[in-house]
Amino acid sequence: MLSTIKDYLKLDKSFHNLILVELFVQIINVTFITVLPLYMKAEHYSDAQYAHFTSYRYFGMLALALFLGMYIKGRKIIPMFYIAAIGVPLFALLILIGVHIHSTSLILISHLLWGTAYTFIQIPILPYIIRNAPKHQQTLAITSNFATWSIASIIGSLVVGVFNGINKTIFSEQNLLFAISAIGFMGVYFLMRINKNEHVPIITEKRSDLREYDWKIIMRALIPTTIIAIGAGFTIPFMSLFFSNVHNMSTSTFSFLNFTTALLVTIVAIYVPKIKNRWGYKKAVSRTQLMAICCLIIMATTQYYNTLSISIYIASIFYLFRQPLMSTAVPMTSEITMKYVGERNREMVSGLTSAVWSGSAYFSAVGFGLLRHLNVAYVNIFLITAVMYLIGVFWYTLLINDYNRKEIAGEIVH
Repeated sequence: MLSTIKDYLKLDKSFHNLILVELFVQIINVTFITVLPLYMKAEHYSDAQYAHFTSYRYFGMLALALFLGMYIKGRKIIPMFYIAAIGVPLFALLILIGVHIHSTSLILISHLLWGTAYTFIQIPILPYIIRNAPKHQQTLAITSNFATWSIASIIGSLVVGVFNGINKTIFSEQNLLFAISAIGFMGVYFLMRINKNEHVPIITEKRSDLREYDWKIIMRALIPTTIIAIGAGFTIPFMSLFFSNVHNMSTSTFSFLNFTTALLVTIVAIYVPKIKNRWGYKKAVSRTQLMAICCLIIMATTQYYNTLSISIYIASIFYLFRQPLMSTAVPMTSEITMKYVGERNREMVSGLTSAVWSGSAYFSAVGFGLLRHLNVAYVNIFLITAVMYLIGVFWYTLLINDYNRKEIAGEIVH
């Protein structure tokens, strides 16, 4: 493990600083997902109101994604990171002020602007890495980027759990969110330390002309992402409800489960480059995803025998295994997608990928609500996700086969 960590330390310092910038953004992101509902509940907002406000954030991301994907082509990316590094903590603070003074307009507008600001790091970061990282370090840099979510989850869970446990008045949900939002501005410091001499591809086509993109290739690359994103939207945001309603798990216990899962995701993420080098894209993606799907099915079907005391332990164990296995493939599928679509399409694909995930988060939530309104059991909803995952993995296999064929033929330019 020590030698693997040394490989990450060999990354250019600009990428270390960029990962730290994203880490501060993600700590705010993760903490707000966990704690903001509790703070709004204390301020007498309903769950439905919280969901309504949050949807504006995803709408902001969705609305900007396509435009930004087109805009960054042939332009410097680093200046755009400043919008995220400053905007995310700023609008997070405005959300908290809006909740405190019960200003619906301020909460809605701040959520919308928070989503747009977050997009300025979510969409450009992969094209930036592909443009500027040496070929032998691209997987390391991309994996580091994806690991920020789990690392942020670990840090956020510890900070909130420890300090709120010490004193619930001084370290209330409101005070913790204010403090974390303010600390988030530190990302600007690390952003200023990034090497400003970034590589910007020279383009000859008109930036605004949609006909310049290879839409057949783009659509082929986005299909598996779309299928998996929709499936994930039915499951990931509602895991806490599954464990609470099916297995009567307490909030504190589920928080510990989440903390442990995030820790495992981080550890496994460190080894992604070695897994890819040993198995190759095809075996690494298909094997880890299929194992993750099996874990999801076993976890979901514990609802059939949830009256047995052992069911909660089986569900917890396979929940712990599922997320690291599923997350293992994400850096690899993202890397191969960026290489597959080619230089001229990368920025557009990055924007559309963000739009796909943002849109799926909204529409899947609506679909989940409808299914639950019809009293469809959690196990059946999660099995729908498993089927969609299987289709997505199959499509990724086809994509990787086509990538390998093109690489052998010299059609893939790294």
